Amino acid sequence: MRKIIVGAFVSLDGVMQAPGGPHEDPVGGFAHGGWAAPYFDETMGEAVGEMFAQPFDLLLGRKTYDIFAAHWPYVAADDPIGPLFDRITKFVATRNPDLKLDWQNSRTLGMDAVAALRGLKDEDGPNLLTQGSTDFLQTLLRNDLVDEMYVSLFPLVLGKGKRLFGSGTMPAALKLVSSKVSGTGVTINKYVRGGPVVTGSFEFDQPTEAELERRRKLT
Repeated sequence: MRKIIVGAFVSLDGVMQAPGGPHEDPVGGFAHGGWAAPYFDETMGEAVGEMFAQPFDLLLGRKTYDIFAAHWPYVAADDPIGPLFDRITKFVATRNPDLKLDWQNSRTLGMDAVAALRGLKDEDGPNLLTQGSTDFLQTLLRNDLVDEMYVSLFPLVLGKGKRLFGSGTMPAALKLVSSKVSGTGVTINKYVRGGPVVTGSFEFDQPTEAELERRRKLT
């Protein structure tokens, strides 16, 4: 069976939009495109290499596919990522059934992306790795399809923009399996499923009268 693995660059306030450049995704008047680039160092490069070390297929939203298809096939021949992305299968989520995908080894998920993904996960084959694709990630999170997450948390606040977790995200606990900090202060974390959310309490066993009154005011 395959896993769906999310790869995400995220600001402290949860924004994922346009980390790679000012023209990547200026939708909604986003003015900080390229915010991740100044923080990229050797440790970040090693983390990306680790994420790409195991066999994988790419799982992309339509907009991220367009960004990648306009970039990676045209990088220098000695760039290791370009030939890798050319070679592997790219699965693309799109609402346009007639979309023509010119980048080699690309295919759409069809009209019912969730059903297609459930089928892909049941198959033998490489894991499915997302990159970017913030809008499409909401579908994955809403349908509890994500198995692992590589989240690189950058030390800046962007204020507005597309965020990793939206209002439809399924509640779930995550288990941190590795963590490192880059020389530029980026915290690079890998998470796997950790089961359901478990709650507890710091309250008194017997609430005070003041606490009972506070609760009454909430209703």
